[in-house]
Amino acid sequence: MTRSATIIATGRYVPEFEHTNAMFKEQLNKVNPKLGDVVDKFEASSNIKMRRHAPKGWVTSDMAVAAAKDALDEAGLKPEDLDMILLGTDSPDYITPATSVVVQYKLGAVNAGTFDIGCACASFPTGLIQAAGMLATNSHMKYIMVIGSYMMRVLSDWESDVMSFFYSDGAGAAILGVDSKPGYLGSSLFADGSYHAHWGIYSGGTYEPVTAESLAAGRTKVKLITPFPAEVNNEGWPARMHELAKNSNFDITDIDMAIFTQVRYNSIELVMNKLGLSMDKAHWIMDKWGYTGSACLPMAFDDARKSGKVKSGDLVTFVGSGVGYNQAAAAFIMP
Repeated sequence: MTRSATIIATGRYVPEFEHTNAMFKEQLNKVNPKLGDVVDKFEASSNIKMRRHAPKGWVTSDMAVAAAKDALDEAGLKPEDLDMILLGTDSPDYITPATSVVVQYKLGAVNAGTFDIGCACASFPTGLIQAAGMLATNSHMKYIMVIGSYMMRVLSDWESDVMSFFYSDGAGAAILGVDSKPGYLGSSLFADGSYHAHWGIYSGGTYEPVTAESLAAGRTKVKLITPFPAEVNNEGWPARMHELAKNSNFDITDIDMAIFTQVRYNSIELVMNKLGLSMDKAHWIMDKWGYTGSACLPMAFDDARKSGKVKSGDLVTFVGSGVGYNQAAAAFIMP
């Protein structure tokens, strides 16, 4: 029997607390009245109207576990049924050990192996590709969980840094199983490390271990150093989609649902127009849940599925673009 990986269930965790743009603008104005004006510009291009904050004391692994439980409930599975847990995040609980092992422990997935995927917003499609390959080539494996979890807010100066507009907490998860019918179709992967110094946390690793000086200078917090050119997504996403279609042997017009990194509505609209696809074949969540980085693709996909926009037999594509930068795309036929 052909072992084709398919997505059998999804889940998400969305924090209840809403940090609106009006609230963010008010707190920025206390730091610098000019900063508040940037919020309006960001909202116009991104369609982000609020951020979500997890409860005090929660960490990235807690949100991942909540999303994982939601997906397990839909699948009718128990944590011990999982063979692997792949966790995508660039806001880990620790530098080491891997956050995925913490999730495995908290979830009670005693039979699962784990590893972290650290390519920011490209992590979820990268995880889907990895999971599909593992299921296709390991006959003893039945179920793999791919999770995206994001809490960059905690690693930022979120009360005073205008870029914290984009840091919302959340998590999403998908469970992949095996089917004889086509599920996973193919992939497209790309990276350009020349952008590695544009946006990140640059003190705390081997490049610059934490010192009193780096701590005082704020280098242990996430910072935008140099803006990315718009072409990274506006041209990169269509390139990934065309390469994905070629690698997977389908036409762009065959796509029923396209899920992109949920950072700017204008980017999704522009790319869909370039691809010749109507916006009813895209889905976005940034207006109600903000930008959730590593978690935004699985959260958007879960919302699209559970709102009836994704049906059995649909061809769904995922394109993620993360700082560094990495881009990854994957295509699936829904069971």
